[in-house]
Amino acid sequence: MRIFISTGEVSGDLQGSLLIAAIKRQAAGLQVEIVALGGEKMAAEGATILGNTSGIGSMGLVESLPYIFPTLQVQRRAIAYLKQNPPDLVVLIDYMGPNLGIGTYMQKHLPQVPVVYYIAPQEWVWSISLRNTARIVSFTDKLLAIFPEEARYFRQNGAQVSWVGHPLIDRMQNAPSRQAARAQLKIPPAQKAIALLPASRRQELKYLLPVIFQAAQTIQAKLPEVHFWIPLSLEIYRQPIEAAIKRYGLQATVVSGQQKEVFAAADFAITKSGTVNLELALLNVPQVVVYRLNPITVWIARKILKGSIPFASPPNLVVMKPIVPELLQEQATPENITQAAMELLLNPERRQQTLADYAEMRQNLGEVGVCDRVAQEILHMLPGVGA
Repeated sequence: MRIFISTGEVSGDLQGSLLIAAIKRQAAGLQVEIVALGGEKMAAEGATILGNTSGIGSMGLVESLPYIFPTLQVQRRAIAYLKQNPPDLVVLIDYMGPNLGIGTYMQKHLPQVPVVYYIAPQEWVWSISLRNTARIVSFTDKLLAIFPEEARYFRQNGAQVSWVGHPLIDRMQNAPSRQAARAQLKIPPAQKAIALLPASRRQELKYLLPVIFQAAQTIQAKLPEVHFWIPLSLEIYRQPIEAAIKRYGLQATVVSGQQKEVFAAADFAITKSGTVNLELALLNVPQVVVYRLNPITVWIARKILKGSIPFASPPNLVVMKPIVPELLQEQATPENITQAAMELLLNPERRQQTLADYAEMRQNLGEVGVCDRVAQEILHMLPGVGA
């Protein structure tokens, strides 16, 4: 049996790799070949990668312009492959641009092949247009939702939906303890360790890194004993991040391949919005979430598309309330970041409230075994298997 999986960006590569491992565990003697758009983590799990998409994602309208051509290239490569080698099943993970095209192609030319959408694009958050929602519903045979609100939204719009829970609760099961992580990273027990997560997309080096590092500079002046830890999402970001550390005079260490250790060891984090927010929350690390887009993108979204978002970070989206501070666009200043950070670092009551909110959030993420449940749903949709 051949399964084609399409995803993009660093987080999609991670989710794809977790899924592939689960499919192999659940296949029960069935020979399953995985062909994919993805990255190194999926390749490490045995997928044949048609195009590496971990570095070509973007957030926003203007920001996506440099990626239009490479995105179209991988989409065409995928469709050419599907045409020549029709799979037994297609799994789409997030990554709306190419996946809408691939899903539409499957619906028109290979309607007999089941299409599963796992981790749907956040149409349920953006409140801009129902057009893409309708397209997703039209070509998707089964939508596997990771958020309760996502499941409700797509079910109301006509999709066949299963709420499976969030896969990161599986991933965090084997995270090291705080003591073990600190021992591994050689962090003294009394030292304040702050994780900085400025970028998993190239655009974030421009829009987020300067304000996050300026805030870090001020925090360091107020708390001289602090040390910053920066786990790399992609090795290509090492040089610009190390150059910025020197420029801002930060006491910081850049690490590769030890993200879970950094998170487990940290007292606090200043982070971009994304999947990492949930990983930090599951490890009980208080955080301030920051995001900025090109001002033109924001103007178009607000004035022309009339878009609005209730929240940007996954912890807040899970419970639909502000359990972690979000500083977005004009609010994302070094001064505001510093103020929010110092409150969480120095105010024990504020910290305790965050931990209590994290516990509530955890109750809304489903039971451990998410990836195995997803794999079972997918395998049951293979022709001749689920019968």
